[in-house]
Amino acid sequence: MLACAALASGLTGAAPLPAEQEARAHRLAQSLRCPVCQNQTLAESNAPVALDLREQIQAQVAAGRSDDEVRAFMVQRFGDFVLYEPPRTPQTLLLWLGPFILLGGGGLVLWRRLRPGAAAVGPDREAAQDQAERAGEGA
Repeated sequence: MLACAALASGLTGAAPLPAEQEARAHRLAQSLRCPVCQNQTLAESNAPVALDLREQIQAQVAAGRSDDEVRAFMVQRFGDFVLYEPPRTPQTLLLWLGPFILLGGGGLVLWRRLRPGAAAVGPDREAAQDQAERAGEGA
């Protein structure tokens, strides 16, 4: 994969990055979602926009920008969607807590259904009590 990135940068006329910066640019590309493919990272995608964004990442790494600055640039351009791990904000609270809430709710329903004596509390018991009361009144 690094060879492909190096080849791509060679084709565009950009100077190849030192190995450390190339590895950092590749890690960044792996942590960002392709805005076209949606289920692939920038590093995996073959879409033309992904190639352009990988070049942009390499240029920013070569310019000395930090990983956070590069991610902030991508978020400014494409929104939080481009991040594989969305930020933890009040707007994304349900996204982060939703699975745990659903799991807890399902566990509560399962527990109430399977606990001992749960069947004796249902509507069948009430119907049996009503029938017994009617039988007692008729005698």
